Amino acid sequence: MRYLKTTEAATLLNVGPNTLRAWERRFGFPQPQRSPGGHRAYPHGEVAALRAALEEGHSISSAVSRARDALAADTGSLVAALLAYDRERADRAIETTLALRSVERSVEEVLLRGLEKIVGRMGADSAAWAFSARWAADWLRRAKRLSPPPVGRTSIVLANASRGELDLDAAYILALKLFCLRAGVKVLSLPARATSGIGDAALVHQPHLIVLAGKQIDETTTARWGHAIGRSIGPRPLALYRHAMTQTRNTVLPPAPGDAQLRLLELADGVLPAPGGQLVSQWPRIAAIGGAQAAFA
Repeated sequence: MRYLKTTEAATLLNVGPNTLRAWERRFGFPQPQRSPGGHRAYPHGEVAALRAALEEGHSISSAVSRARDALAADTGSLVAALLAYDRERADRAIETTLALRSVERSVEEVLLRGLEKIVGRMGADSAAWAFSARWAADWLRRAKRLSPPPVGRTSIVLANASRGELDLDAAYILALKLFCLRAGVKVLSLPARATSGIGDAALVHQPHLIVLAGKQIDETTTARWGHAIGRSIGPRPLALYRHAMTQTRNTVLPPAPGDAQLRLLELADGVLPAPGGQLVSQWPRIAAIGGAQAAFA
């Protein structure tokens, strides 16, 4: 995806940088990314869509609405392709969005939003939803295979407790895994029900964090994972994603995969390697569900 510096975006829109930043603050559009140095990088697709709307003579507020609608049309194209059971057309629809957005934004703003529309309109027991969910799972796995190898030191175990591929949460969990991999995180993904041998897997993977994801997570599963990994490599912070528990002492990640991935990176920064290879967590002491005490000192 192509990005523009502030001066480049302002020039394309025929305004000054201060005006561009004022639009960003007022309308949240165009919405820039931030470089490691804190500099703005505007998505070319958003800037181009806004320019086209302004050239039609609209006020800035109307132009922003039209630009957003134009970009939202990509979701409609994907939904139409999936409802027509056309896999190749669906592939083309998501590839078109990648010319205007990052992989992360394409997944959140088009793919997942499209799936939400289809399951809401057609129902989770429909053939249209089954086709759509399986297409999405295949596409997310292909995107995962194209991700660069992990470059950071952060390592997580992701326990999948969705109800299967036809569960909408399964797509969100795959998206979270993809986003983490693209951020350089080493991810070991396992079914949450595979409790036997968790300690051995932890010894090999040496995770900094444990993420239990999906609405099938309950107190028993949480306690088993925390206990097994704690006995093997010592206590590790545990976070929940897309869960249905009404009460928990564990960290709850935001439901959107992009926000969840950022939160995970923040949490990982609080778990530091100590001399001798052990982890020192900056998290407060917590009591694990199920009666077992897990002290993160």
